[in-house]
Amino acid sequence: MAFTPLHDRVLVRRVESDEKTAGGLIIPDSAKEKPSEGEVVSVGAGARKDNGELIEMAVKAGDKILFGKWSGTEVTVDGEELLIMKESDILGTVS
Repeated sequence: MAFTPLHDRVLVRRVESDEKTAGGLIIPDSAKEKPSEGEVVSVGAGARKDNGELIEMAVKAGDKILFGKWSGTEVTVDGEELLIMKESDILGTVS
């Protein structure tokens, strides 16, 4: 199933964090924080101004991004855990 977000929404895949600390200790799943870094899977067409003019999206599929800790809504698409969030929830891109 192909999923395309609407308007200014973005579909994001979280980037998994390290399983070990710098000192070599293994972090159990129950103690891990959910990462606030991800990769854009797909984007909507963009928001609209009051006059109907389209505001283009600043991110595109494949971009690495940072987002707020509580941003987005978790969804399952084709058995994969993804996030849907507004473009305004994205803090920036990582190059």
